[in-house]
Amino acid sequence: MLCAVYKSSKKSETYLYVPGRDDFSKVPEALLKTFGKPVFMMIMPLKKDRVMARVQIDKLRTDLKINGFYLQLPPPTENLLKIHLQQQDTE
Repeated sequence: MLCAVYKSSKKSETYLYVPGRDDFSKVPEALLKTFGKPVFMMIMPLKKDRVMARVQIDKLRTDLKINGFYLQLPPPTENLLKIHLQQQDTE
C-alpha cells in the first residue's frame, strides 16, 4: 500500500496522509480549510514492518482504508510553567 504525505501550510508539524497523490476526495472540506494548502512531501510505502515516529503503521493503514485519510497532529506543547512549579514543590 502506498500513501501520499502532505504538510500543512497553516499548522506547524501537521501532516495529512491520503491514499494517492492529490486524492483529497474523502477529506472533509472544513479540515482542508483549517489545514491550508497541502504541500506535497512524498509518496511512501506502508509496509507492515515500517516503524514511524508518531503513528502506528496499522492505525495509519486502517484510517486510510476506512476514512480515506489520516491527520497527524503535532505533539502537545510542554507547559513549562507547570513543570517549573512542580519542580519547586519537590525541592
